[in-house]
This record gives sequence, C-alpha cells and structure tokens, in this order.
Amino acid sequence: MNQEKTKKFYPGEVKNILITGGAGFIGSHLCDRLIKEGNVICLDNFIGGDVNNIKHLLQKPNFRFIKHDINQRFDLENFHEIKDFRVDIHGIQEIYHLACPTSARNFNQLKMQTLQTNSIGTINILELTKFYKAKLLFTSSSVVYGPKKASGSFKENESGVVNFIGPRACYDEGKRFSETAIITYRDLYGLEAKIVRVFRTYGPREVLFDGQMVPDFVLQALSNKPLVIYGDESFSTSLCYISDLIEGLIKVMESKENGPINLGHSQEYKLFDLAQKIIDLTGSQSKIEFLQALLFMTPLGMPDISLAKEKLGWYPIVRIEDGLKELIDYVKANWMLLKPLVNRYEQKENY
Repeated sequence: MNQEKTKKFYPGEVKNILITGGAGFIGSHLCDRLIKEGNVICLDNFIGGDVNNIKHLLQKPNFRFIKHDINQRFDLENFHEIKDFRVDIHGIQEIYHLACPTSARNFNQLKMQTLQTNSIGTINILELTKFYKAKLLFTSSSVVYGPKKASGSFKENESGVVNFIGPRACYDEGKRFSETAIITYRDLYGLEAKIVRVFRTYGPREVLFDGQMVPDFVLQALSNKPLVIYGDESFSTSLCYISDLIEGLIKVMESKENGPINLGHSQEYKLFDLAQKIIDLTGSQSKIEFLQALLFMTPLGMPDISLAKEKLGWYPIVRIEDGLKELIDYVKANWMLLKPLVNRYEQKENY
C-alpha cells in the first residue's frame, strides 16, 4: 500500500503554526490540512480532545504535540518538544485558537473550565500573539447571536441577545467576551486577529456519547439501536461538513478579512429527517426515540453566509448525503474499536 510521504520542513523555511484545541474534532482535521504547509504545533489538554484523533500524526517530522492547559500562562520556548522548530529564532507565524470545552453531556461539570478558557485562556493566547506578532484566528460560535429566530438567518452585523446570567452563560457570553478581548487587543496593539463564527459542524472524529446526536445516529443505526433525539420532532439545525469548514478557516486566515465572518451551511435540516436518512443509508432496523433536551444542545440560528461568499469565495460544497456517507464509512472503518462501546446506549442516562 502506498503511504503518503510528508515533506520535512526545516526551521525558518516555512511558517510555524500553533493550533490550540488541536486534538479535538475540528482541531485535528485542521492539523491534517495544515501539516502539508508547515510545522504544526498541536496544543491540547484532552478535556475535549482525544489522542486517537492525532495519533496518525505523531510520527510526522513537522508535527509536535504539547499537553497543556491554556488557562495556565506558558512560554512556548520552554517546551523541549518543539526545540527543533527553533521558535526562539523563527517565532510563530499563525495561531488558530480553537480550544474550548463543547461537551453537551458534561457541560455542567466543565462550566468553570469553560469560563476560564473563554476569558483567561483567550487573553493568554492574545499575549502570545502579541509577543510573536503572529496572525490569529479565533473560532467563535453561532451562540453569540442568541436564540434561534422564528424566520431568517443571522448576519454578522447583528448584535444578538444572549442571557449573560443564564445557565449557558459561561459558554454563550464567554464567546462574546472572547470576541471583545480580541477586538480590544487588535485595536490597542495592531494585531492581525480574525474572528470566525462557526455554526454546527459534523463529520468523522466528532465526540460520541456526548449528546451531539448526529455521530451517535450512525453508530446507533449500525447497531440496530434506537436513534436518540434530545428534543422533539421540530428540532432543526444547520450542519456543515468538516472539510468545508476547514477550507473556510484557512481561507479566512489567508485573506485580509478580520471578520467576524459566519462559516456554516445555510440549509436547515430537521434532526428527525437526518436520523431517518441514516437509517435508510445503513439499512438499519432502528427506530427513532425522543428524550428530554440537553442544555447545551439547543436549536440555534441559521447562518447568512453572504459575506463569506463575497469576500472569500467560500461556500459549503459537500452535500448532506455525501457527508453522511463519509461519516458512515468512518464508523464502519473503526468498527472494531467502536463496537464494544455500543452497550453504553442501553444506559441512556449515563452515556
């Protein structure tokens, strides 16, 4: 079997790229993409990430992993893992700041970590950006727009209404604070700091047993277990395939646009219809069940992506049918690892 060769990049020859939250769902796919372009430093504390997401990258000569919590201040030059990237001489050229807990199942247990990451952690990354005079891209969220509209999509110039003392505030208002911090640093220090508002994304490596639903649907269907929707038949959402999002993030980083800019799919899907589509695609005998909604997994607004189309020439190209097939193929390919976990669905209150 032919194995893809990785070019060896030498210090100073290409850019050094830091990705916080790089072992997570989105972060690991970003690592896969950017390792073709430079030296990638993946920083994660595994609260939401998984070593299995980046295990295939660990032996590549231009990839390094650092286990660290961004809420603790740090000096990259003190990490021996990246000494051969000569950060002390060549610095960091790009920072993708993705780190933040997004667990629906464990949201309450991670509230303090979420609060700190959206405040202290973001400021620590901004200080790092200022020190290295790097380009920064921050992944904010559609939650900054507040509750879903009865009709219409959110444009970037809308302020939104967020409950800053509600049970979700550490994440929703936290993302708004992170945006404020970035704008403040950009204004005061002239940083090239960019904000992307990410709408719901799906694909391989998305966390299982966490209430995200779509990745669970596939494993449930292949196991002929009930497909569980947290909510009712009206639950609808935007869903962008991971490869489309990754291309959008890179386009923003390479552009002169600072944002905020929406990245997501402008089509609305009912989760019930997606669940049924997955049952059909897998030939499953599963049924669909409804359970009480989770606090973190609530219906969110739809993105207006006119700005991304106009300024970046970006729009999602992966059809939902093709994205779901990719996800199904991924679960099948990892079936030996995932099959022992299926019984966790029997204890719905615990998985």
